[in-house]
Amino acid sequence: MPDTSGDRQPPRRRVPGPAKPPRPRDPRGTVRSRSGPGPGARPVRRPSTPRSPAAPALRLGSPRPRLRMVGLALTLVLLVFVGRLLQVQAVDASAYAAKAELNRYVVHTLAAERGGITDRNGVALAISEDAYDITADPTMFTSKQLKVDDGPEQAAALLAPILGKDQATLVKLLRPANKDLRYVRLATRQTPQVWKQIKDLKAALTAKAGTDDNTVNVLAGVFADPSSQRVYPNGDLAAGILGWVNAEGKGGGGIEQQLDKRLTGKDGKIRYAQSGGREVPTAGSTETPAVPGSDVELTIDRDIQWAAQNAITEQVKKSKADRGYVVVQDTRTGQILAMANSPGFDPNDLSTADSADMGNAALQDAYEPGSTAKVMSMAAVLEENAATPLTHVVVPNRLHRGDRLFKDDVDHATWYLTLNGVLAKSSNIGTILATGQLGKTQEQANQVLYSYLRKFGIGSYSGLDFPGETRGILAAPNKWSTSQQYTVPFGQGFSINAMQAASVYSTIANGGVRVDPTLVRGTKGADGNFTPAAQPKKTRVISAKTAKTLAEMLESVVDDEQGTGAKAAIPGYNVAGKTGTANRVDPATGKYRGYTSSFAGFAPADNPRITVYCAIQNATSGSYFGGQICGPIYKQVMEFALKTLQVPPTGAKAADLPVDYKP
Repeated sequence: MPDTSGDRQPPRRRVPGPAKPPRPRDPRGTVRSRSGPGPGARPVRRPSTPRSPAAPALRLGSPRPRLRMVGLALTLVLLVFVGRLLQVQAVDASAYAAKAELNRYVVHTLAAERGGITDRNGVALAISEDAYDITADPTMFTSKQLKVDDGPEQAAALLAPILGKDQATLVKLLRPANKDLRYVRLATRQTPQVWKQIKDLKAALTAKAGTDDNTVNVLAGVFADPSSQRVYPNGDLAAGILGWVNAEGKGGGGIEQQLDKRLTGKDGKIRYAQSGGREVPTAGSTETPAVPGSDVELTIDRDIQWAAQNAITEQVKKSKADRGYVVVQDTRTGQILAMANSPGFDPNDLSTADSADMGNAALQDAYEPGSTAKVMSMAAVLEENAATPLTHVVVPNRLHRGDRLFKDDVDHATWYLTLNGVLAKSSNIGTILATGQLGKTQEQANQVLYSYLRKFGIGSYSGLDFPGETRGILAAPNKWSTSQQYTVPFGQGFSINAMQAASVYSTIANGGVRVDPTLVRGTKGADGNFTPAAQPKKTRVISAKTAKTLAEMLESVVDDEQGTGAKAAIPGYNVAGKTGTANRVDPATGKYRGYTSSFAGFAPADNPRITVYCAIQNATSGSYFGGQICGPIYKQVMEFALKTLQVPPTGAKAADLPVDYKP
């Protein structure tokens, strides 16, 4: 192999040459190439004019402190928002929710329908008809809402003639002192026609406001709540019994007041969301239904009530009397078939009623009964065996007792009467003499008579529990004045009401058993079930024998030619009755002025079914004697009642007890 080592050249040694000057740099510190630009090389920038060495370089501050400050501020703001959010949603959540509910949701009362009142046959006497309470949201009448300053005034001017209200009063309601008030009642129990008139007016204003920018619907905030209105289909018939309903929907008198809780029922409630005064259908609502009141069935018969009211009204006008009353009662059950007063009132229109006539005078007037009370004196005499119907009684023209000289209604010579005749001729003197036999002394006789008056219910409430009823006045016998000891037996010196007087005769007709009078037969609840009224209390007052004897004696008052009650006779029926004419105490002065005229009785006398009592106060035209002006009323009402209840004549002969005797 050839040796090639000699062909190798020794390595070159790099001899350092002279030092090269440093490459120039531009002001930014970039090294510039000495050679020209090669292919693809960046163009060489021209050097900028160098700054003066004396001017210091401008240095920008660090952004980090600023960022920290901004971050801290944002953090603080977020913390405030988070804190407020926690307060609203956690701490005060319930309070804010309540405020929201208050502003968004409204609660309206759903009035319960008032129960009706009917007579014993189901004939309507008081009913409730649809009505509306006209309401408003005062916040919808502000200048901010309506864009006018006199919104309440404009609305009141439109509503006043429709509602029959004072315009200024409506303005006060629509602009209340409480600016947050959302509900006011402008008028209650308005007819559907009234609400329709308001709705039509609202619609007209809305339509006009849509085309005329100068028109504002000032009635947009007026609404209506369904309600009911009390109506009495028969006008003033039985108004004294029924009473009325006041503006608040509560019973203001009579049965309406006495049974108000049963009749009223229980109101319901509805709660719903509203916006602009209108219900929001999608927001949901809750409702508690109203429970209607119970219907009440009375014992009265509408037709008999009409006959009684018509008869007493005509006689009061004819006699130019202050007032009068008629009571009709079922003698067996104690149920009241009619209770009429004159003058009366129309509960449909109380604006025309006289406040003095708005009660039930048959229960509220207390007066001295006069001779109709003699039947109680005779009951005591017979029951105590002090005398019989045939006992002879010598009746002088005058009788001196105590500090007075007593006489009868008519001036007469000495009468020779039986005890039956004393009752038939209504002798005051004969009654004083008969009751004097009730005890060995006058004090003892007074005590015995008082006990019988109390048994008959005098001085006690009747049991009806009727608003405003009087129990009359009956002093204890030890408090009777000298004259009272002798006037009480013939019906002066104590007072009663018409119902008590009728009850006395019903007690005799019922065989001597007093049955508490009743006006209500029962009630029918919302479930339709009828609940009868409780059975009335019964009390034995006198024996059946004494009651039968009294009935026969009372026949003589009507049938005998010497009796004072001939005008009460009814062809075909045996009638038992008694007249009364008493001095009357004027309620205004407390002194005697005028008379109380009355008649009481039952029929058929031998098998009693019906009691009728009539009284007229202070007749000033024509006769004032009870037999003359109340006897015909008794006959008229009794005949009608007997026919209505289909009570046949008994066909029995009258007892025909002797009235007098020959000495």
